[in-house]
Amino acid sequence: MIKGKKVVVVMPAYNAEKTLETTYAEIDKDVVDEVVLVDDNSKDNTAALAKSIGIEHIIQHEENLGYGGNQKSCYKKALDLDADIVIMLHPDYQYTPKLIPVMAHLIASELYDVVLGSRILGIGALRGGMPLYKYIANRFLTATQNFLVNYKLSEYHTGYRAFSKEVLNRLNLSANSNDFVFDNQMLSQIIMKDYAIAEVTCPTKYFKEASSINFRRSVKYGLGCLSTSVKHFFHKRGIVKFSIYK
Repeated sequence: MIKGKKVVVVMPAYNAEKTLETTYAEIDKDVVDEVVLVDDNSKDNTAALAKSIGIEHIIQHEENLGYGGNQKSCYKKALDLDADIVIMLHPDYQYTPKLIPVMAHLIASELYDVVLGSRILGIGALRGGMPLYKYIANRFLTATQNFLVNYKLSEYHTGYRAFSKEVLNRLNLSANSNDFVFDNQMLSQIIMKDYAIAEVTCPTKYFKEASSINFRRSVKYGLGCLSTSVKHFFHKRGIVKFSIYK
């Protein structure tokens, strides 16, 4: 715990057998009270490995629900465990678990409601191996989204995030997509409700075993992000109302 607040790490997993143990070993157990892993019908031994290394709570989907569907299960379980602070950490070791104490403290101190691990602050993204086309797309999408939602973030596309329980309880997560655009919809909901967001510089690693979507799915994701921001723009101005903001 931190300042009497229970910290739960959730790990949305799919075929993470090769990187899970390394990721889990770097989680600071003096800060994190419990760990939840949701296996989205992996084709490898992710769930069995999770059990063998001592992860306390393992949920296995009988069918693949997608990245967004996986997160919905993650957050529901964390709230069922009475978490005060929930940190999403990908088990593919692309993001370092060593930032967990910092991210948790920012929320426990009641300075912020949400903390994002940004790959773009500083020069970590390209140095860590982010493909140039993804970096350019990230910068373009982020600039466009900042304009449409009237906010200022260094990136909207990080998968390393920490939330207070109030945020998770108030967002209409069930209305969001089960696909990768879930992340973007969630951030749009958070900004719409005026929660305070912090960003911390996060080094990243791109390597063979790290999860990454292909070019076709990247294009689909990018279009979904733009659509979300346009909806945010219209909803905020009362032109058209959308159910995800209820």
